[in-house]
Amino acid sequence: MSLPDRARAFGGPLFTAAIRAQPEDFVVVEELGWDVADDGEHDFLRIEKTGANTEWVARQLAKHAGVPSRDIGYAGLKDRRAVTRQWYSVPRRHLPDWSSLNADGVRVVDVRRHNRKLRRGAHRANSFRIRLRTDVPPDMKEFEARIDLIRRQGVPNYFGEQRFGRDGGNLALADEWASGARLPRHKRSIAISTVRSLCFNEYLHARVEAHTWDRLLPGDKANLAGSGSVFDVIDVDDDLERRCREMDIHPAGELPGGGSDIGSTRWQEALDGARVEPGWRSLRLAVPDLDALVESDAVTLTFSLGRGAFATSVLREIVDASQPV
Repeated sequence: MSLPDRARAFGGPLFTAAIRAQPEDFVVVEELGWDVADDGEHDFLRIEKTGANTEWVARQLAKHAGVPSRDIGYAGLKDRRAVTRQWYSVPRRHLPDWSSLNADGVRVVDVRRHNRKLRRGAHRANSFRIRLRTDVPPDMKEFEARIDLIRRQGVPNYFGEQRFGRDGGNLALADEWASGARLPRHKRSIAISTVRSLCFNEYLHARVEAHTWDRLLPGDKANLAGSGSVFDVIDVDDDLERRCREMDIHPAGELPGGGSDIGSTRWQEALDGARVEPGWRSLRLAVPDLDALVESDAVTLTFSLGRGAFATSVLREIVDASQPV
């Protein structure tokens, strides 16, 4: 199933390019943002993987350590067609020798110890270095202006296409779930996430079209940068406008749950039955450290994003990046 082309904040892409022509063109480094204890019953492994799926790597670690795959911890799923560095936790039951791990595309960069399993979402951010290969580089004046604009104003915080599966395949799964199909637990979780993400993107799309995605409106929820906590906006005064301009707070959109009003009776009834609590997500994604290097045959972008944010939300405001065949 195809996904709709959501509204862009700053106009159309400035050039076209191929993304992930080689795994080395897309580099992701996970940043925990907190100190590992260097003691405890879990090995913390910093893994560099090339062309490998996060969950596949977890299974290889479990096999090597002689523990169930469910006991392996990681903070987030990372791209397969990429070079990524991320942390995994493995219980120290059989004291495996990590120097002898043999898994294609996997290298153990560091081994530490910690007293707790690594949980999903426990990291602070991801750093990206993305090389976009192009035969026609962008106009430098327009390109530099666009990069500066994104640094100052951020981009719409859409859920990326990865959230919806290959070719939007998770949308069909969401329809199955909403129609009453009994799904395995992990597929049910994917279906619920797909519904909530699609609803959020639809709301954000409308705010982008109305040019209100980066400013507060009366009745909004405001998302506090850093902590992610939200508060009600009754009236928008000068202080709130200033804080929003300075990226201290952002307008937030609902991640629907039971009791929400999403316009689809079937999906709403399914969310009500699943007892999913509503949540909130910032409509705006700050990218203050965005930098770029333009060469004759490629453009390289570097930036960092907090957890839950998608690099494709940044790219789509700059480039039409097609996947290579």
